[in-house]
Amino acid sequence: MAEDTDAPELPDRLSLDPRSPHFNEEILSRGVGIRFNGQQKTNVEEYCVSEGWIRVAAGRSRDRYGNPMTLKLKGRVEPYYEPSLGSGQKPEGEPGVASEG
Repeated sequence: MAEDTDAPELPDRLSLDPRSPHFNEEILSRGVGIRFNGQQKTNVEEYCVSEGWIRVAAGRSRDRYGNPMTLKLKGRVEPYYEPSLGSGQKPEGEPGVASEG
């Protein structure tokens, strides 16, 4: 898990919501992963390292404005840049194509 040397440092707080003041498209486009209490989480809407919390979607429920309802979970938060595939590499399987076997 080597960090990308030209990547900007991950902020203390980051959100997926474009209306949030903590939204940063440049950082999100690089791919950010979250490890929460030692487990990798893929459904994080927002995180704060210094306060030790993440916000995750609460199932499929929505508020009256159509935004996902979220739960605030407290614990150890470790953000990291997800390793990207280099040019010429392909993912395991093509999306939408069943593998043989």
